Amino acid sequence: MKLNEIRDNAGARPKFKRIGRGIGSGKGKTGGRGVKGQKARTGVSLNGFEGGQLPLYRRLPKRGFKNIFREEYAPLNIGALDAAIEAGRISAEGEITEAALREAGIVRRASKYAGVRLLARGEIKRAVTISVSGASAAAVAAVEAAGGKVVLPAAEAAAE
Repeated sequence: MKLNEIRDNAGARPKFKRIGRGIGSGKGKTGGRGVKGQKARTGVSLNGFEGGQLPLYRRLPKRGFKNIFREEYAPLNIGALDAAIEAGRISAEGEITEAALREAGIVRRASKYAGVRLLARGEIKRAVTISVSGASAAAVAAVEAAGGKVVLPAAEAAAE
């Protein structure tokens, strides 16, 4: 016996009953839907309807707040950045911009995020100048300890 030869036991899956094919079929005329009314019609979905009782989704309290203007940033760890430089995916010479990170494939799904945020996981062994939308204090300290510099838009705006 082979896997492609396995079949259900006879009668394990009953044959599909064709409805609406005349009164002799046993499921003709109304097609098993009873007589008239909302549920007899097509395209009717009564999800959550509890016969006039206040539905569960309206009985439960509303909780929390979702800020529709919240901007999400793509995470970039300094360890991943260092590994990409070591692998030759991106050059450490000059300023490393968000556009360069996207082109190199270090930051993926760029359209989903408002920018790049530098985080401190891992370690960086070389001096780099990196321009990103945001950075954690620990990441800035780690880059500066390696002799590099992190350029942030807020710092640029304050300098002008």
